[in-house]
Amino acid sequence: MEKACVIRILLADRQEIFRDGLKRLLESEPGFVAVGGTGDARQALQLVQDLDPDVLLLDLALHNGDSLEILRMLAATRHRVRTIGLIDGVEKSVQQAALRHGARGTLRKDSATSLLFRSIRTVFHDEHWICRDTAGPAVHETSDAVPQADFELQANRFGLTRREMDIVAAVASGESNKRIARKLSLSEDTVKHHISHVFDKLGVFSRLELAVFAFNHDLVRDIVDLAG
Repeated sequence: MEKACVIRILLADRQEIFRDGLKRLLESEPGFVAVGGTGDARQALQLVQDLDPDVLLLDLALHNGDSLEILRMLAATRHRVRTIGLIDGVEKSVQQAALRHGARGTLRKDSATSLLFRSIRTVFHDEHWICRDTAGPAVHETSDAVPQADFELQANRFGLTRREMDIVAAVASGESNKRIARKLSLSEDTVKHHISHVFDKLGVFSRLELAVFAFNHDLVRDIVDLAG
């Protein structure tokens, strides 16, 4: 019988009461194990080395150090841990910096429990998760979303077709080519073809760069639902 996959999670947050509550929450979910926790940036880095977690939930405002420096150091050591940056609000500059320095995703601390669990599983499978608001990842529409006319203007500005916009939204949400193909009723080869065209039009070279670009240029409004 195949052994169930267990995701080992390290918690690094400046608020002890938040860490304790998060630990209990994670361990209530089958397949998750909280292997440790700290509120100190330097200790967080050491615990990653000592405990070898699969996922690091990293408060982007840790005490006694710079969370972005932790990300830079982890990237330099090529440690396999996948990091999700925890934020208190929707701050594009903070999210962009975290992603640029190696985070696999960002998540607001007041996000729904289901989104927390999904974000962990997403990054564990080497995909990306980008928070936009409490409703979900970057592709979910927010109450202050760009008006439709402005959204279409942005799409036209970069020469993107409607189908390419669907692809951009799907990639920004961390979906795999296989899942995108199934949801949009396309072949995987067609999805790859669209992604290649989008890369050329936007001047990006990776799925993560595309996700960050889309997030920062409001290219992810009113997109097909890929969560089902």
